[in-house]
Amino acid sequence: MTLTEYIQQLSEDKLLYFALPVFFISMFVEYRIAKEKYHGKDTRVSMLMMVFSAIVEFIPKILAFVAFFYLYEISPLKGVVQRQWWAWILLLLADDFAYYWFHRLNHEVRLFWAGHVPHHSSVHMNLGTALRQGVGERIHKFFFWMWIPLLGFDPLMMFTMMGISLIYQFFVHTELVDKLPKPIELIFNTPSHHRVHHASNIRYLDCNHAGILIIWDRMFGTFSEELKEIDKPVYGLTVNIETFNPVKVATHEYAAIWNDVKRADKWSDKLNYIFNSPGWTHDGEDKRAKTLRKKMNL
Repeated sequence: MTLTEYIQQLSEDKLLYFALPVFFISMFVEYRIAKEKYHGKDTRVSMLMMVFSAIVEFIPKILAFVAFFYLYEISPLKGVVQRQWWAWILLLLADDFAYYWFHRLNHEVRLFWAGHVPHHSSVHMNLGTALRQGVGERIHKFFFWMWIPLLGFDPLMMFTMMGISLIYQFFVHTELVDKLPKPIELIFNTPSHHRVHHASNIRYLDCNHAGILIIWDRMFGTFSEELKEIDKPVYGLTVNIETFNPVKVATHEYAAIWNDVKRADKWSDKLNYIFNSPGWTHDGEDKRAKTLRKKMNL
């Protein structure tokens, strides 16, 4: 299949047209059940972040699709994997592994965090917050998936799986679902696990980066159990930005990085403000998540 034929098939993909109505209907149902979980201005910002991220992602997504195609073309496994049922299972694992590291580094590299932080800027946990996507992260996102087409997975399969993952993750942004049966909680990302991820409590900071499978967090030491009885999740940032201005929501951390870089004298400190974890500072208290947890013996 040529690149043109792949792009033609991609343009005929109906997954998004199916997903968006389901998203909005689900939000309406959640709102009717628990109106207190929503705030008008906050939800409006979430909708705008969804639009902003879609606009910013447009060109990187096209470039990524073309890159996936040419990497697939040179793969020694091209035509071997194809689209058998077992290939979709393997692709789920590969896609979810890529997502885990993309998501984790968005929390552990401050430049990446600046692009991801809009998603965490709401103090509410609801299905609307799921649509409050990070804007700047769209620029570097697809680099984390570049190795997958070399394994023989074609770009249409990859984009389909990425879409499935996105749909799954929408539904873990809720407080209406308590913990699920233990086997599910053991393997899959659930609303309970994702509430932890959105919490600003020190116990929960930078934990549970899962997309569909929580196994990666368990394997790589970033898992934290939701303990509502002793430490109820508090949503938002460690220092909330207190604004509903969508431009500030999308860009405030880039401005903070720039200000920190300007006040640092040494080049090593300037680079640390860009590439070290959020909370690092050259002249004050180290407020990185791992440092704060260590101080509290968590």
